[in-house]
Amino acid sequence: MKYRLFTSESVTEGHPDKVCDSISDAVLDAVLTLDSAAHCACETCATTDMVLVMGEIRSAAIDPAFIEQIVRDTVAGIGYDRPDMGFDSHTLQFINRLHSQSTDIAQGVDVSEEAIAGGTDYDRQGAGDQGMMYGFACNETDCLMPLPITLAHALTARLTEVRKSGILPYLRPDGKAQVTVEYDGLKPVRVHTVVVSTQHDADVSQAQIRADVIREVIQKAIPADMLYEGTKIYVNPTGRFVIGGPDGDSGLTGRKIIVDTYGGYCPHGGGAFSGKDPSKVDRSAAYYARYVCKNVVAAGLAERCQLEVSYAIGRAHPLSIRVSTFGTGVVSDDVLEQVVQAVFDFRPAAIIEGLGLNRPIYRATTNYGHFGKPSLPWEQTDRVDELKKELLRWK
Repeated sequence: MKYRLFTSESVTEGHPDKVCDSISDAVLDAVLTLDSAAHCACETCATTDMVLVMGEIRSAAIDPAFIEQIVRDTVAGIGYDRPDMGFDSHTLQFINRLHSQSTDIAQGVDVSEEAIAGGTDYDRQGAGDQGMMYGFACNETDCLMPLPITLAHALTARLTEVRKSGILPYLRPDGKAQVTVEYDGLKPVRVHTVVVSTQHDADVSQAQIRADVIREVIQKAIPADMLYEGTKIYVNPTGRFVIGGPDGDSGLTGRKIIVDTYGGYCPHGGGAFSGKDPSKVDRSAAYYARYVCKNVVAAGLAERCQLEVSYAIGRAHPLSIRVSTFGTGVVSDDVLEQVVQAVFDFRPAAIIEGLGLNRPIYRATTNYGHFGKPSLPWEQTDRVDELKKELLRWK
């Protein structure tokens, strides 16, 4: 059957896991502001009135004492700044367990196996870990992202907007959205189901929340031509969502990796992003894989493109690169793979320099997806002409 359904979800910045992601990326940005060569792997966990940061930072410029202020400012900026929420930036208990990076890990990053053997230039830096990373792009939306995750992010971003702007002042920071899209083959046709769950003050009725969310969130975030009379809409299905954020459920960095990427539309290597500096290929190579795929689709070489790349810790060159276009490419996947490898350099030092990743840009990635935002360097389509020119050599 050509007809099918696909569902993706997103969460707001007040979701407990996203609170932790936000803190981890805020710490990373602060570290990179002081020292662009610093290494950072900051993990955060949160529960009722408590935040613990842990992990590794290697930099001569960092005073651990200022990390606490970053945490409190981040929590306040999200909106948890009142005692009645059970999680308050002013009174939460802060625990700092950050320490120096392992020397065993550092030696493979600082001097790659290829550099030891005499390699130069981008061979100097090894991958910060082993693993595989995936990138993806498709022509379903202007940002070349799958439609379900794009709409889910639009809903959660709008939830935050109406809360912070005062349009719906009774909303609280925690929330989720889920969108199911109907497809005819590869073409998205309409929205089948929308689910929105939003934290709220205790004295607001379910009827008011439903009416307001449909009017101010769903109808503003989802194009009218994608909704129809049969679209199912669920708003706060449990009937009440007052207790939320880290008071309602514990949070942990890196537990929303499918929300962060493609909403389940393609495989995920397993590594999380937030809190990690770009020497960690979990993050930088996943960004680069998206960059490659987006340029392939923008160049008209495929309607959809998926790329897998894998690394070994301490080695600069990837172990494997695999391109899949699911039968939508203008040439075979084998040929396109050769074209991609001729145009793009997947060594970590080349990725970091090419995309300018040793900068405090990561807090802007934390919420509403790491992909699809036009301002981010891996979202640029500046290699289209190079891909087209290289492809001519293979025809």
